[in-house]
Amino acid sequence: MNRDKSKVGSAESSIFLGFTFHLKRPTVSRKAFKNFKAELKRLTGRSWGVSMEHRYEKIRVYLQGWMNYFGIGMRYNDAVELDHRLRRRFRMCYWKQWRTTRKRVGELIKRGVSEKHAVSVGMSRKGYRHLAKTEAMNVGLSNAYLKKQGLTSIRTLWIKVYYPATAR
Repeated sequence: MNRDKSKVGSAESSIFLGFTFHLKRPTVSRKAFKNFKAELKRLTGRSWGVSMEHRYEKIRVYLQGWMNYFGIGMRYNDAVELDHRLRRRFRMCYWKQWRTTRKRVGELIKRGVSEKHAVSVGMSRKGYRHLAKTEAMNVGLSNAYLKKQGLTSIRTLWIKVYYPATAR
């Protein structure tokens, strides 16, 4: 009886405990990765009325646990992409928290954005996601600022998993 391996689950490609094993190399299964993204979205929800410190702490704990379990099956490019996504979500949270145009412009200027750019972005009618990737937001809420506030980098956690001796 000839069976086509692409139609029937084979030993070369199987899913077990959130990992997909393909030719002896474990990768995170699509379902586990989708659940990870959904949980990040939940933890960085703009309408979740908690302090930013609490949010940073919840994210740190969740990321540490997830990377300790799934880190060996994650690709570097996925870690970098998720890092970008996480920082953008935090910028959206700050934008929502500032609420009024006056507050938004003031906060951006306070963080080193030129007055022209701050007013331009602050008075924009675009959505949170669009504004979170503008140059003014990336200067005002830079990666260094977010790290200083307590945001854990997925990329750094990935490096610690794959290169434990060289990670700081």
